[in-house]
Amino acid sequence: MISESQTRSQKFAMTVAGLLLLTTAGLLVHGYHYGIEDQAIYLPAIKQALNHELYPKDSIFFAPQTKATLSTWLVAGSARLLNAPVDVTVFAWHVLSVFLFLGGCLAVARRVFASERACWGSVAFVTALLTLPVTGTALYLVDQYLHPRTLAMAFVLFAVAIVLPGTRARTGTKQLLAAVALIAAAALIHVMMAFFGAVFVAVLAVSEFIAARSRTSANVAYAALALPLSQFFEPGTPEWIEAARTRSQHYLVRWEWFEWLGIAGPLVVLWWLASIAERKHLEALAALCRRTVWFGLGFFAIGLATIPAAMERITPYQPMRAFHIVYLVLVLAAGGLIADYVLKAKAWRWMLLFVPLCLGLFAAQRSLFEYSRHIEWPGARTGNPWVEAFHWVRSNTPTDAYFALDPHYISHPGEDYHGFRGLAERSQLADWDKDAGVVSLFPSVARRWHDEVHAILNWREFQKEDFARLNQRFGVDWVVIAKPRLPEGVPGVVPEYMVPLQDCPYQNAAVYVCRVR
Repeated sequence: MISESQTRSQKFAMTVAGLLLLTTAGLLVHGYHYGIEDQAIYLPAIKQALNHELYPKDSIFFAPQTKATLSTWLVAGSARLLNAPVDVTVFAWHVLSVFLFLGGCLAVARRVFASERACWGSVAFVTALLTLPVTGTALYLVDQYLHPRTLAMAFVLFAVAIVLPGTRARTGTKQLLAAVALIAAAALIHVMMAFFGAVFVAVLAVSEFIAARSRTSANVAYAALALPLSQFFEPGTPEWIEAARTRSQHYLVRWEWFEWLGIAGPLVVLWWLASIAERKHLEALAALCRRTVWFGLGFFAIGLATIPAAMERITPYQPMRAFHIVYLVLVLAAGGLIADYVLKAKAWRWMLLFVPLCLGLFAAQRSLFEYSRHIEWPGARTGNPWVEAFHWVRSNTPTDAYFALDPHYISHPGEDYHGFRGLAERSQLADWDKDAGVVSLFPSVARRWHDEVHAILNWREFQKEDFARLNQRFGVDWVVIAKPRLPEGVPGVVPEYMVPLQDCPYQNAAVYVCRVR
């Protein structure tokens, strides 16, 4: 006879196995990349924590944002403890973060759905849509690289599962304390997402009685929260304003029309799903969907409140990023309902939905990172010539070397959004695309960012004397230069007159790495 404890152990083992399978599927569909996008900020911090001699001249462009997160020290500490390479450790933490994120999704699904089929269908739908864009926020549900947001959201999801209305007669003190502890853990990893999670958990934790009588007043309160904040902010300096306005996703008035639809559409669909859930007697799911709608409307009101120029200093805190939770709940709810009432036990229906969906997301990722391997395995060659150049820099230049690159290098065709600092492990003059994001949150850095970026804005027209001025003014002694496009009829070798510097010990199909004297 199988005991209850054995049954629980078997169920736990099957759950872990299922989550591992879905984590692997997510990796295969959506890919993995090392040192891209926001890792241009987080990866240098990890490496500097392991080697304090790195980045002697430019840590101001990543340290302010990363010193407030425990994730940097978790990864660096793991690498040191296990004596493992940083790229291996980062990959392992990414896999673990996705696993826990999907585990949190399953925990929520099991609170709101009656059948295991619906629960696993819900999580499978999330897995297929991990790189679903969240309207105009520049977020995915989960990034294709290690980001603290993923692990923080995993903690938030487990907290949500604890306080969901309708899942138990009442939420006891122990459960509330557990939810608070999980939100606190999320805050140690990613403060902004923990804040959104805390508000969402609070919205879910209130009783039906309070919720039914305070929906209108809650929206007004959400919007009012933003207004008193203006008195704590002085108008931004011209340098800060220039940096902040490089982030179009922070400004609702700069969103495209279809991104505005991405606000209204999910809220309407969630309300519709709530009515379906009520008809199916899934009261907990209906409550989750409806309260998510009010949560989204509240933060939309705050987003609207940041539109006046007097509120511009609040825009970097990105209230619309709360829609990450809205989209996640939408996918969870839709996936479970589709699994239970459309796909059912028909394998061909599951294949008909998930095969085209996964192939479509796979194709989108291959298009986005066209010049890199779909999965940049630790220790393997990435296949990207820019990254190969950054690796050469790491192995062949002094630790205190100071580099300059095109301020828009990270979005250069073929670069695939790989950050120089994290991969080359060398200091770099400020860039336009990533460093401006740090400046928007930390105005004290704005003046230095402005001076450095404006010194290289016409980078593609630079000649030898321009590089010499960088050396004299900032101490730049190395540069990475993209190879120019050859005029029609010119043979494959770049003519010498098109190369602004001649002392270039490394080159490949995409770039030169040159000394500046």
